[in-house]
Amino acid sequence: MTTPVRDLPLLLLGEGADPASERGVDCPGELPPASDPALVERARAAKAALGDQVFVLGHHYQRDEVIRFADVTGDSFKLAQQAAARPEAPYIVFCGVHFMAESADILTAPHQKVILPDLGAGCSMADMATFDQVEECWDVLEDAGVADDVVPVTYMNSSADIKGFVGRHGGVVCTSSNAKRALDWAYSRGKKVLFLPDQHLGRNTAVLEMGFSLDDCVVYSPHRREGGLTHGQLRDAKMILWRGHCSVHGRFSKESVDDVRARVPGVNVLVHPECRHEVVTAADQIGSTEYIIKAIEAAEPGSSWAVGTELNLVRRLANAHPDKNVMFLDKTVCYCSTMNRIDLPHLVWTLESLVRGEVENVITVDADTARNARAALDQMLALP
Repeated sequence: MTTPVRDLPLLLLGEGADPASERGVDCPGELPPASDPALVERARAAKAALGDQVFVLGHHYQRDEVIRFADVTGDSFKLAQQAAARPEAPYIVFCGVHFMAESADILTAPHQKVILPDLGAGCSMADMATFDQVEECWDVLEDAGVADDVVPVTYMNSSADIKGFVGRHGGVVCTSSNAKRALDWAYSRGKKVLFLPDQHLGRNTAVLEMGFSLDDCVVYSPHRREGGLTHGQLRDAKMILWRGHCSVHGRFSKESVDDVRARVPGVNVLVHPECRHEVVTAADQIGSTEYIIKAIEAAEPGSSWAVGTELNLVRRLANAHPDKNVMFLDKTVCYCSTMNRIDLPHLVWTLESLVRGEVENVITVDADTARNARAALDQMLALP
């Protein structure tokens, strides 16, 4: 069968490739700057007027125009911890995504208000596991007669509802840095783990760090009858992975690694554990966002690094370390589109509203969910 030739200005999703695509950390399709050049000064003035009343958190994947106003930058859990460590600040402005603001609300004091500058800033991975879907999955596990053997573990990148579910069933939250410790704890209490919502982090940790085989892992799909698995598969599995992934890290491919190695002699490939299994096994180093930052900081001058994570962070690392050749792993740009909804206009609107005494976009987790989610988070903090 001959593939039809299409004379179209754009590539159809999943078809074809553009050999002239942008490489590295610069691209012709830059995110637009703030439309109002006075926004920088307005943000500075509003933040100064609020003083110690406001504490601004900026996730590593945020654009630079927002990061410049952050009091602390970090990954999702570090920022939630930092919010909890500032009880004197009544307003926490979280420049991240929704699940991060929820975690901050769970960990902060009752008098503090956590604000998300744009309520549309969500997380596609977190959205891949809803409360009703996970409840249905647990019913399937009970029907298969394995629920009593299962300890649920959820990645930090999940909604408060899912963290609450995990806490209610005696499980634990993990980060990309402590996933192995969380799984070791879980397997000391049960024979199986239900890992939510990122299949790649769960698989990579189980296989590369714990000695499991790929056959020990099965993938539960919430969009298929009984997850697309038989009771026998559920009984035989050690790791039940949720069919979820990060839309940014999931796009990197083995071809990306092969291509950069062919182009850049001696390049070090450094990727996040949310990447697919064939990508992490082809890489030189694997690590969390904080690990990636420290690895680039400690790298030898003149060394070359192809980094498989969100582009805002890779560009920031390249600019901060001009003595090193830091590039983006893929050939095409890869921003976190939902994270980038938090832009300078939204931040200015949030800060100026607070100056006027108007508190917008407060993120509040209900008491029952917060209590159960806090139990799962506290269990993570208690890990050996």
